[in-house]
Amino acid sequence: MRPHDSIIKIKGIGEKTAQTFGRAGIFTVEELLQYFPRGYEEFKAPQPIASLKESGPAVVCGALAGDARVRRVGRMQIVDAVIRDESGSLKATWFNMLYLRNALQAGRRYVLKGKLAISRFGTVLEQPILYTPENYAGMVGRMQPIYSLCAGLTGRMIGKAVQEALQALPELPEYLPAGLRRRYQLAEYNYALRTIHFPPDATELAFARRRLVFDEFFLFILAVRYLRDTNEKQPNGCRIRPAAKAERFLESLPFTMTGAQRRTYEEICADLCGPKLMNRLVQGDVGSGKTIVALLALLQMALNGWQGVLMAPTEVLARQHYETAAHFLENGGLSLRIELLTGSMTAKEKRLAYERIADHRADLIIGTHAVIQDKVRFARLGLVITDEQHRFGVRQRETLIAKGQESAQAPPHVLVMSATPIPRTLAIILYGDLDISVIDEKPANRLPIKNCVIGGERRKKAYEFLAGQVKEGRQAYVICPMVEESGQIEGENVKDYAQKLTQELPPSVTIGTLHGRMKPAEKNRVMEEFAGGRLQVLVSTTVVEVGVDVPNATVMLIENAERFGLAQLHQLRGRIGRGAHQSYCIFINGSEASKIKRLEILNRTNDGFEIASEDLKLRGPGDLFGLRQSGLLDFTLGDIYTDAGILKEAAQAAEYILAEDYRLEKEENQPLKKKFASSMDRKLEKLSL
Repeated sequence: MRPHDSIIKIKGIGEKTAQTFGRAGIFTVEELLQYFPRGYEEFKAPQPIASLKESGPAVVCGALAGDARVRRVGRMQIVDAVIRDESGSLKATWFNMLYLRNALQAGRRYVLKGKLAISRFGTVLEQPILYTPENYAGMVGRMQPIYSLCAGLTGRMIGKAVQEALQALPELPEYLPAGLRRRYQLAEYNYALRTIHFPPDATELAFARRRLVFDEFFLFILAVRYLRDTNEKQPNGCRIRPAAKAERFLESLPFTMTGAQRRTYEEICADLCGPKLMNRLVQGDVGSGKTIVALLALLQMALNGWQGVLMAPTEVLARQHYETAAHFLENGGLSLRIELLTGSMTAKEKRLAYERIADHRADLIIGTHAVIQDKVRFARLGLVITDEQHRFGVRQRETLIAKGQESAQAPPHVLVMSATPIPRTLAIILYGDLDISVIDEKPANRLPIKNCVIGGERRKKAYEFLAGQVKEGRQAYVICPMVEESGQIEGENVKDYAQKLTQELPPSVTIGTLHGRMKPAEKNRVMEEFAGGRLQVLVSTTVVEVGVDVPNATVMLIENAERFGLAQLHQLRGRIGRGAHQSYCIFINGSEASKIKRLEILNRTNDGFEIASEDLKLRGPGDLFGLRQSGLLDFTLGDIYTDAGILKEAAQAAEYILAEDYRLEKEENQPLKKKFASSMDRKLEKLSL
């Protein structure tokens, strides 16, 4: 068996099972082994019931005191039972699991593993998994991998397939030079691959994970360095002169640009008029006004006879950018032609849009991934802007650049925008091929968001406040860390939470749900309903982190806030505070009280860059079992905040290797050269820049 073989070569996987794996993007043996666990379930020894003092994961062992009972709350059927050990008793609750009423036997001993909720209404073990004491005893001390799943795919199927693959596959070649591994104390590759899936303990897991995270960062940074060197050699083939009409348009805007916006705009103009091609990142906090700066850059190009394209990560956001640009152009008296291009348009609408773009009857093109389709031909493309650029792959960006070369025989300028606050030390590493502009001021008319960190016992008060805001005509987001209930990781989830809210809020309140497993068209529909005011409360996972502006949304309630990094919480908070009304963010701490101190930083400041720096200080290595702290760059394992130390080491290693052997021609670097070439071909489409 070889890494690039189809997974059908793995024992126990046939055509039908292979199709199921394919839905998760797993087609080859290597892709299976690179499908790392998203977490691990630890099996700890049961605790005496009397010793349970804090909310969070808990394991108890005792006898069932009496029969289980069923009660109905709205559409939910709730099974209640009481478990008793030598130290005391505890209520256990299951939602919509009616079969347990007959399965649970009074007087029988069970081990229950679930989430302990402590409030003024009492202490409850929620949705616990049941084990016999004998079965559980054999699992104590083990770390069970937890994989991301899709329809038809179970964790057991993945685990078994990984075991079979590791047994049948010969040792994979070690591609990092021995000297580099010694310098940074990195595990051997095959050991790391085995251990990340089946760790004997947390110490060995940390050692294995460190190697694999280093690899991700190291290969990525090598690619960034090569891109930087290529970019530095590119002359400006799309050179322009400052257009007076752009300045007059600027004066027509209904607001005054901040100093940071003006400074960034001037840096962009200097690039567009200068001798070298622009490759610039505009990094601005949520609500700092990056969009108007991007629009001004597009205007400068269009007024000089070039086309410019802005690519957004979602259709809803693309449409919003289009409407904003059209409104400003009309008010500014500019007759430039603007085109919207998205995947949901009809075939006829797309064909007509293609014709207008190819004939230069469109000056500004705004869209989604649809703008890089083969059928799109530009007449004279001079500027490419990607919004929330870490959502796009390197190959996608290169495709747009290639389209510019087709139309104008010169690569276009590139401007990438991000609202993700990253400390400058890390930004220089991650965006090493780009010049960086920072918009570090907020518009003066924005009201600061009021923040509050509370424990789970005050949740009902939060619901009352949310209902009051809705009654006043406002809207609210509720963020949960999971899509649906999992017995393996504690945390509120979108589907059950939305059901609970229907009981807590007045019947007149309309509630919608949004999560990453929904189809794009369905996600767009829900966001449009929320943006249009037809939904008053949106229960969502972090997919709203990059979303449409809803100025009427004034409440952001984040459940299990302790499970997110501070920078990500700040990103989520940025969905509100965009209108004229006062906005409020409520962080509910669902775990131990000690973690509230970390969340208090969000109470102290609304400055994303300060929060990112604090996050960097607080997030130490070894936090392996929670949710990822940031989705930035979409690394498989690595997280730039939690793993900032590894990121810096990988950058040092890349600079050292390239300084000694830029083309990786030394014998000791041949395996690395082969791995890097493979990575450029396959992985950089997933790693985003």
